[in-house]
Amino acid sequence: MFRVVRGNPSAEELAAALAVVRARAAAAWSSAPAPQPLDEWADPARNVPRRGLPHPGPKAWRSTYWPR
Repeated sequence: MFRVVRGNPSAEELAAALAVVRARAAAAWSSAPAPQPLDEWADPARNVPRRGLPHPGPKAWRSTYWPR
């Protein structure tokens, strides 16, 4: 949805301006590089521990490194 803020363009002028905007948007969309799949070493999930984090509470720090 577009709105003319200032001036009073004719239908032809408005159509020409919108054509330019749409053409530039389409060119920017098509020239964007495709996302590359992450390498397994760069996967952020590798840094998340598989076991859950200790629940907060008294003496929770003691169970931080206990095997689960």
